[in-house]
Amino acid sequence: MTPIAVIGMIAAALTTGAYIPQAWKTIKTRSTKDLSLITFSMLFAGTIMWLIYGLYINDTPLVLANGITASLSGIIFCIKIASIKNEKD
Repeated sequence: MTPIAVIGMIAAALTTGAYIPQAWKTIKTRSTKDLSLITFSMLFAGTIMWLIYGLYINDTPLVLANGITASLSGIIFCIKIASIKNEKD
């Protein structure tokens, strides 16, 4: 593994790891009251695009980090949408 690939893997681990506590708390409590729908919409769309880009250029750190983050932000996004729907009912 090249030094730049190591940097990429560390960056991927740090940025994805930093997101895990928020995802865990949201999944556990099902509370999204203080989370912005616009922010999570943008985060989810952005990480999906980074994932596609990483797949296209065959970049493992991009694929791993954005695959995991897209999954977590997608879960939070779905919980947020469900909570908005439940508020209307």
